[in-house]
Amino acid sequence: MSVANGKIFIVKGSGNAKLKVQFFWPFKGNYYIIGLADDYSWALVGHPERKYLWILSRESYMPDHTYQSIVELAKTKGYDTGKLQKTPQNCDNP
Repeated sequence: MSVANGKIFIVKGSGNAKLKVQFFWPFKGNYYIIGLADDYSWALVGHPERKYLWILSRESYMPDHTYQSIVELAKTKGYDTGKLQKTPQNCDNP
């Protein structure tokens, strides 16, 4: 398992939809929130050139129908979803 730590900066004037992520100084990458659940339970985040894509969830388990609908949303936005991988979530909540 690998871990990446980064700092996130919200782009002013983007309505909190555009982010700059810095994994190491001084370089920052662009990432956009391209999908978001009404209750903020998940977010779809992608690179503007469609190089990278993440499905983020507040819960360790996501129903398959929810996951599939998010994947379909990503496809409609022009992202290649063929390389998406589910990461096992074995988190212990304090």
